[in-house]
Amino acid sequence: MEVQVSRKSKMLGKFFSLLLICTLLSCNKDDGSSIPAGLDFKAAMRSFVIGISQYSKAKAPSFLIIPQNGIELVTENGEVAGPLASAYLAAVDGHGQEDLFYGYDADNKATPSADNAYLRNFLDISKNNGKAILVTDYCSTPAKMDDAYAQNAAAGYTSFAADHRDLDNIPVYPNPIHSENNAVVTSLTDTKNFLYLINPTNFTTKAEFIEAVAATNYDLLIMDLFFQDDMAFSAAEIEQLKNKTNGGKRLVVSYMSIGEAEDYRYYWQPNWNSKKPDWMDSENPDWAGNFKVKYWEKAWQDIIYGNDNSYLKKILDAGFDGVYLDIVDAFEFYE
Repeated sequence: MEVQVSRKSKMLGKFFSLLLICTLLSCNKDDGSSIPAGLDFKAAMRSFVIGISQYSKAKAPSFLIIPQNGIELVTENGEVAGPLASAYLAAVDGHGQEDLFYGYDADNKATPSADNAYLRNFLDISKNNGKAILVTDYCSTPAKMDDAYAQNAAAGYTSFAADHRDLDNIPVYPNPIHSENNAVVTSLTDTKNFLYLINPTNFTTKAEFIEAVAATNYDLLIMDLFFQDDMAFSAAEIEQLKNKTNGGKRLVVSYMSIGEAEDYRYYWQPNWNSKKPDWMDSENPDWAGNFKVKYWEKAWQDIIYGNDNSYLKKILDAGFDGVYLDIVDAFEFYE
């Protein structure tokens, strides 16, 4: 099972690198004829997330909505001093951010101070509006993992130091885990730590995966709905995963990519390999099998939410406490 893990942000150096690559390779990108003139790509993504929130909370009012990256959406114009995107902030319960202190340029390398400050300005807007901030830093040496946890704690963020970029393991360090506790966690803002484990390929069976996670005391688990291909976890299995080994309870949230289509997902149609649907755009050059989507198109949104056959309905039916939305920063591709 392949897993999409985005690591993008809106800094000038990376923008020009991407621009050069796209120029040289032509990006296989849509010519723009099917993109509505004057479309505000940030507003379109905010609207998408708000729709996901309204649909899920109508069915489960306490269901958590946590977008990852694309933190500029917290203001209407994507500028720190811009007006608050109030409807968007009201629709979400927290924000996830990758590479804040480690991993922006390379794993186990400190994120440049300018990039860190840029992201934190926006993250603090969310935090100051009562939202939980979940940071995933990619670092693998104990000293840097300790530093990542310390810096995030000082900033008021909940964090996870991931020693594998593929998010396919339970780190053995630190032991005990950062801010371990035996609380019964029912609110995202009460989480002191979390485990981001969305790639279960190192586990032979569902039972092995469940046993490994159940032996931990993390307050929050971010995982995939599926163990392999279309082998989804059941509601009974998700309920097992909500138990900490010390008697406490944790929240369990499902990963879901909304800015790219993945050819290993249950919704993928074989004929798309030869003829892409109109809403599908070019393949991500860094992640084979992941395709950019015109996320404002109803056909794509219908796959994600709003009906009994949607991805989100499967997540709700499995008893997850919320959803972790990835590739929210897809607006950067079109801007």
